[in-house]
Amino acid sequence: MEKLSLPSFDFNIKESDGKTVIFDIIRKKYLVLTPEEWVRQHFVHYLINQLGYTKALISVEHGLKYNKLQKRTDIIVHDREAKPLVLVECKAPEHRLNQKVLEQAMMYNKTLKAEYIIVTNGLEHSCLKVDSIGRKIEFLSTLPFYKDIVK
Repeated sequence: MEKLSLPSFDFNIKESDGKTVIFDIIRKKYLVLTPEEWVRQHFVHYLINQLGYTKALISVEHGLKYNKLQKRTDIIVHDREAKPLVLVECKAPEHRLNQKVLEQAMMYNKTLKAEYIIVTNGLEHSCLKVDSIGRKIEFLSTLPFYKDIVK
């Protein structure tokens, strides 16, 4: 797998039924190792190990309904009251972060109403702070530490 601009972590990879799989510490199971899963697992560990997010408040591949369609978010970080706080949309490293990716994350966030949206392909990361009341979006220069955004 491609080297990402995220810190390495102690990943658990093995072969299963002719496929390479990686252990997901959130879902507590092995998953097929795709380029997007590689990014997702790196980002989960980055949130926990570098930014101080609480593992118990993170969900991965969470289902949601948008316009009667069933969708899945990559990563959601909840606050202590179980409300979505951060929505993370992960893409494979070869997938460029563009307006379409941002619109996808913002579309999901219409349902979730998280205060922060992060899009990443493992090489680049963008973070937005969303003020749904004032309908403002602010691009942040760094990814927020959990202690700085939890209320």
